[in-house]
Amino acid sequence: MNAPLNPAALMSGQDFRESLRRYHPTVYVDGRLVDSVADERAFQPGINAIALTYDHALKTQYEPVMTAVQHTSGKRVNRFSHINTSSGDLLNKLEAVRLVCQETGCAQRYLTHDALNAIAQVSARIDDARGTRENSGRFTEYLHRIQDQDLTLGVAMTDAKGDRSKRPHEQANADSYVHIVERNAVHNGVRGIVISGTKAIVTGAPYVHELLVMPCRNMGKEDADFSVCCAVPLDAPGLTIIARPAGRPGEKLEHGEALFSRKYGQSTGVCIFDRVFVPWDNVFYAGEWEHSSHLTYSYATHHRHSCIGARAGFGDLLIGAGALMCEANGFDPGRETHLREQMVELITITESFFACGVAASVYAKADEHCEVFMPEPVFSNIGKLLLATKIYDMHRIAHYVSGGLIVALPGPDEDHNPATAARLADVLRANPDVPYEQRIETARFIEDLTAGYQGGWYSTISLHGGGSPAAMKQEIYRNYPVGSKVELVERILERGVGADGSPSAAPHDPTRPITRNRQPGKCCDTGCTAPGQPVMVDLPLPHGGTDRSR
Repeated sequence: MNAPLNPAALMSGQDFRESLRRYHPTVYVDGRLVDSVADERAFQPGINAIALTYDHALKTQYEPVMTAVQHTSGKRVNRFSHINTSSGDLLNKLEAVRLVCQETGCAQRYLTHDALNAIAQVSARIDDARGTRENSGRFTEYLHRIQDQDLTLGVAMTDAKGDRSKRPHEQANADSYVHIVERNAVHNGVRGIVISGTKAIVTGAPYVHELLVMPCRNMGKEDADFSVCCAVPLDAPGLTIIARPAGRPGEKLEHGEALFSRKYGQSTGVCIFDRVFVPWDNVFYAGEWEHSSHLTYSYATHHRHSCIGARAGFGDLLIGAGALMCEANGFDPGRETHLREQMVELITITESFFACGVAASVYAKADEHCEVFMPEPVFSNIGKLLLATKIYDMHRIAHYVSGGLIVALPGPDEDHNPATAARLADVLRANPDVPYEQRIETARFIEDLTAGYQGGWYSTISLHGGGSPAAMKQEIYRNYPVGSKVELVERILERGVGADGSPSAAPHDPTRPITRNRQPGKCCDTGCTAPGQPVMVDLPLPHGGTDRSR
């Protein structure tokens, strides 16, 4: 694959850390004002996770998956700021997410990708409705700037919401939703809008470059002021971020060191906008309530597809750690039936929801208003629903194959206690071929991922991240072609067919809700992506050979 003549300036992980020093946001963590985000200890695990997405893009062996050529500029850009124009793009994005998340647990930056693709789609739809190219042109200029500077964007989507039984315009406190408080405002000679309100649960909020403000629900005409999509630099005047620490930097678990989460983690933040000025160049729509549902739907579909890759990466960690723990305990899962069954179940869970992500990529279609490829929504939502509900089984299996030692170990200080260390190393060793230190380290690693604070965190973000299971079930039923299955059975039962056995010429009755959802089969060119596209690029392994997912 040849590099483009005009590549974007891809940053390294260290460049990313340094770039954060150019911003001076108002960020609070643990009740105190942060002086420098880049140097704040509480955020280092989150910064480390995003930094890895930069470093991987510069590695020759990962470049085919971690970078892509942006068709609107001809430049090679980071995969996580790329606009998908084929099933191959979606498959490579899925692999890229899995690759970085099997190292970090959650690399966070893929949200940038999901939001950019969704905004590209809605910008084209607004233009088609107006008969212009203004919105798409504005978005493309913004996209190229983000790609050229290799920035990471946070997604400020989930509003505080207030009283859940009321719509945005009915709230007693209007600031429970982000909304437009002034249009055609002027700031330093530049025109734009002014927004106020609160976004909650913003992933990576304190250590990204900009926030993409997006609506979190379908809006009605009365909610026009709440229908706003725009980009806001992290240090914009009037923006305050109240964050939680990322991971467990410098902390110990009750029975051991936080071996994973001291290095990698994720912060979330509550973002309060108090009359924040946004130039029109950074506004993608303001008041177009008719398009709010499509933006939220498009983003959710892209994001749920990405979440599949992310949690598959986490599954890789559990599979590897579980196998190591079995070995350290003196067991071969291939010989011990009960352990083999558990390991196979863990593998099956991980690869089944990942397979849904692959299917969603293969059966993707271009948006009817633009070239952006959208993951197939049924497979995307089924995959996300599986990982959301099976994450607890993944933890259970890890606990089963590991044994109770993962929460019954003495603390790590005993490893260096002259009065106890030698005795512990003698009695807590199992497999004579596995040193005590390796057995204990693996046990503490599994505790950190599944039985400590971080384990509860992974469970919760898997269950609710990208929407609740109820939202996914709604999308599955809304998009699934039940009507096609009904027609299949009716044909077999000879209902609605002509005297010669051919389908009746009577038109489909749109008033029958049960047959409303219909689509062509997935075995034909009109029902799925046309075959023959370039799809994947194999990743070379250190020991030779190739592996598509690792």
